[in-house]
Amino acid sequence: MAKRKKYRNEVRRILIVTLAAMMLIASNVFFVTIGKVHLRSGTDLSIYADSANTVTDTTLALRGFIYDRNGQVIAQDNRTYDIVCVLSSARQSIEGQIAYVKDKEGTAKVLSEILKIDYDKIMGYLSQDVYQTELGVGGRRLSQATKDLIESYKLPGIEFTDSIKRIYPNGQFASNLIGYAQQDDHDITTGQMGLELYLNSYLSGTNGTRTYQTDKDGYRLPGMKDEVVSAVNGDDVYLTLDTSIQQTLEQSMSMTQSQFGADNVWGGVMEIKTGKVLAWGQSNSFDPNVREITDYTNTGAQVPYEPGSTLKTFTWAAAINEGKYNGSELTNGNSYCYGTDSQNNPIRATADNSLGCVYNADRHQYGSVDFDTGLIYSLNSVAGTVQNEVITPDINLEYLRKFGFFNDVDTDGLPEATGTLNFTYPSDKLSLSFGQGSTVTMLQLMQAYSAVFSDGTMVKPYFVDSIRDGYDNSKYIYKANKTVVGHPITSDTAKQLQSILYRVVNDDKGTGRGYRIPECKVMGKTGTTELAVDGSYQSGKYIYSFMGALPADNPQILVYYALQIDSSVPVNQQPQVNLLRR
Repeated sequence: MAKRKKYRNEVRRILIVTLAAMMLIASNVFFVTIGKVHLRSGTDLSIYADSANTVTDTTLALRGFIYDRNGQVIAQDNRTYDIVCVLSSARQSIEGQIAYVKDKEGTAKVLSEILKIDYDKIMGYLSQDVYQTELGVGGRRLSQATKDLIESYKLPGIEFTDSIKRIYPNGQFASNLIGYAQQDDHDITTGQMGLELYLNSYLSGTNGTRTYQTDKDGYRLPGMKDEVVSAVNGDDVYLTLDTSIQQTLEQSMSMTQSQFGADNVWGGVMEIKTGKVLAWGQSNSFDPNVREITDYTNTGAQVPYEPGSTLKTFTWAAAINEGKYNGSELTNGNSYCYGTDSQNNPIRATADNSLGCVYNADRHQYGSVDFDTGLIYSLNSVAGTVQNEVITPDINLEYLRKFGFFNDVDTDGLPEATGTLNFTYPSDKLSLSFGQGSTVTMLQLMQAYSAVFSDGTMVKPYFVDSIRDGYDNSKYIYKANKTVVGHPITSDTAKQLQSILYRVVNDDKGTGRGYRIPECKVMGKTGTTELAVDGSYQSGKYIYSFMGALPADNPQILVYYALQIDSSVPVNQQPQVNLLRR
């Protein structure tokens, strides 16, 4: 019984306190409405009664930052402030307070020292016969630290407006991958392309509001307490990109384009064992701060092309993995003239009894060569023999599909092309053995070569490492992990391929000998293909490429580099070598 009485007393106290609070609020509303006095501030509102307005402004949230793998900023919201000086003595204020710049000399002295603006120039602004003024360029886009310093002087009449701009400190920097974000007419910043668009729901903050009263002219009444709903900033994104490596890639592409007049250059760098992409870019890109965009396409994922001889590696991979390959066995290194068998597959034929002939580069005839040399010298004729006589075109296609070609890689929301497979006619099938006639993407090549350069384990390339709380980066919202997408070949097959690809770079007549660097041994495969335009190979445009891995004795990093160029322009490997050396 005593407990019940005690409980009733507690309830009674709570009700009394609640009613008292409600009465205080109600009385304040009553006094403000009838008596024109605000109890909390003591402000006499009767002087504003005929024209007071309530205004609600948006408080802008900060969009989440985008960082590289080492925490260096790739994209950030920059909040800046413009200074506003209220000059009119008619500005109403709480009794006993000054709400305009009364001490012009003292104010000018403080602002001159902080803003590094000439004192007389500031006095000129403050001496105008206007309600309020700004201070020109020197008073705009002030940092938070500068604003805080000025406010510490408690200068009457000095106020600030703020704005937020999305900035990209590195300029052109994987821009077709990163994309950009911009503000709309409702002060909402939204990703427009790339990862800024794909991750928009994480990066976007929620704007807040600030409600306050103004006089009849729309100027804010000083001394009144604002009603504030705080903005909530967006989450931060950490990418796998490495700023230093990315900048080297950008510089290499710029060098290639400027020195050799390349139509486009594209490339990527990836950790072989994890799939983390360390660099990704193209020369036909843009500075997201300026956004003079002529090409929104992400070349590495969205533009399929005939890769040329970099695809030969997978013809050899299929033959080795099937247990039918003998690298020291001799074969015909001359032109491959072909006919067709009963299953519509190409077979070697004499020139005068053939459907056509496939030639090696510059129509060189090599006579009798072993199969390993066929890959080291990048001979189209030997690639045809490996596919059509050591294995079959169908087996080669089966392995290409195991390596992920002609399918989506499906990583981090990248729009992508799957490429085109032409496998109807004998010429289509023969061309596939040396990387022509069908198309793939750089993204697919990087994924496929992760198996070749490792123990046969194929991993998915990815760009987003983690998403973290914008207020506490130790709190993870998302953390990426390595994704194994298959084991298209055995470890033994991978090791045998690596030994051949090592010779591509390090043999005196290997096609990749120009990619040697003093820092470490490199392995890799070159590629050259004529660009087909409207089904014709008469365009005079070529794509030159190189897929490399280093160090050769324990491959950790994969590097791909390609350029589209007029065949009449002499090129060298220096830009690509610079990237390898980085």
